[in-house]
Amino acid sequence: MGAKRSTLLPPVLAIAFAVVLCSLVLLLSGANPIAALGEMITQVGTGTTAVDIVNTAAAYYLVALAAAVGFQMNLLNIGVEGQYRLAACVAAIVGGSLSLPFGVHALVVIVVGAATGAAWAGIAALLKIYRGVSEVISTIMLNVLAGGVIAFLVKQFGELRGNTQGTALIGESGQVPGIPLGSAGTVFGLVLLAAVVGAAYWVLLGRTRFGFELRATGLSPTAALAGGVSSKKMVLGAMLLSGGVAGLAGLPEILGRDHTFTITFPTGYGFAGLAIALLGRNHPVGVAFGALLWSFLDKSSLTLDNIGVPKEIVIILQGTIVLSVVVAYELVRRRRLDAEQRRVGQVLSGGAV
Repeated sequence: MGAKRSTLLPPVLAIAFAVVLCSLVLLLSGANPIAALGEMITQVGTGTTAVDIVNTAAAYYLVALAAAVGFQMNLLNIGVEGQYRLAACVAAIVGGSLSLPFGVHALVVIVVGAATGAAWAGIAALLKIYRGVSEVISTIMLNVLAGGVIAFLVKQFGELRGNTQGTALIGESGQVPGIPLGSAGTVFGLVLLAAVVGAAYWVLLGRTRFGFELRATGLSPTAALAGGVSSKKMVLGAMLLSGGVAGLAGLPEILGRDHTFTITFPTGYGFAGLAIALLGRNHPVGVAFGALLWSFLDKSSLTLDNIGVPKEIVIILQGTIVLSVVVAYELVRRRRLDAEQRRVGQVLSGGAV
């Protein structure tokens, strides 16, 4: 099985299986799967849906890259959810309290967001390195703790506007202009930041010594240690990098639209990022397609109620995609392993003759 085929086949199989399963669910509920899909596709061309998909995909892309960094080290950073929300909150507080020149102001907010996410992820890294605490357990607990810290910070440094409690508004000098597309909406300016981070991820993980050592440690910590690579150093570096990228995920909305952090700030991006990273096989291009797919399902599903189809069907579709990805990758892996064993057997048989 060719390398390209083994890379592309699992996500294709996963999406195909999810579509078939959801089609069966729709048929059993008395709905028309083709009509539902047609309605979702049509919705993309109406109003601001297309721009909303791109804007949301930028956040999904960043949290998925954050998860992918951990996956490269065989680390499951469940704490992406808490990291991006806490980082957005702290960055908004700092941004609302400063008055700096245009450009510098936004840059400071971005740096604060990345630093906050990295610091929060660093707690889990230190617990794993010095106390052997599983990053899965520690990051889950840190998600809960982040929620409490956010509530405290918003109450302590925020202000009541209407019926919503939020941080002070970031001044115009700290706002990042978007790309206006008329009635179609405005693309967040920091969508470009997501593209830059994706390119940096590809270079760092695929073209640098650090990336090689990180991936080598993830494949075999013992072999990496024998080669002089410190697994503790790699765990700390991977978690800090993962948290730093996660800390950027909430900033496109903070700096491009809301200019404040409120108690209604979007949730769930972090958990979706784990699934998107799996779907994209931790590759920056694959993750980008996964983020766009996830965002498309989120935004275009809002119109399904118009044709009598519950929009919750999309949740089933997203869930089956996640499960299907795991199954598809395992099936392809076993098939590739069987093919290699047969090839080795043929070589050995030919040598014996």
